[in-house]
Amino acid sequence: MTERPVVKRTARAILLDGDRGEDTTPQLVLIKRTKPGEDPYWITPGGGVEPGDPTVIDALHREMDEELGAKVTDVVPAFVDTVPIDATRDRLPEDVVPDRGVKVQHFFACRLATMDLTKRHGPEVDEPCGEYEVVRVPFTREGVASVDVVPPSLRHYLDTNIEGVRALLAGDLG
Repeated sequence: MTERPVVKRTARAILLDGDRGEDTTPQLVLIKRTKPGEDPYWITPGGGVEPGDPTVIDALHREMDEELGAKVTDVVPAFVDTVPIDATRDRLPEDVVPDRGVKVQHFFACRLATMDLTKRHGPEVDEPCGEYEVVRVPFTREGVASVDVVPPSLRHYLDTNIEGVRALLAGDLG
């Protein structure tokens, strides 16, 4: 099988708030995307790794600041998804041929330390395409199923790994 070129990488947060004990149900912070002429969908905060980002984790921190005015802690790799490039949705460099190559999405489990939505900035705020509404759902199977989380592979991962994601943030990984 021929390897497909990686033409885009993203850093996204499985961002939990309020996960400080086994007796509490944390909230999953998502962004509800509403674009003209499309049904709403929910995404994890994050975005593309840019040439100036030293690492994928640095990109994650930059994206949290831009999209949420947020700081995150306890960043742990959780899930990687590889999908074909979608030229209608993916912002691509000019030298990339649409529909050739893949996008690798790095998902990190992390905790919300602070968030101030008045400090949001960047393309989603400055030049929005539709609406970006920050929402929270209980980090339970029912909570995740209550919204249309995309990509579907992430929705499936979360449905089967609620306990595993919480275990990643338990503090005893070393």
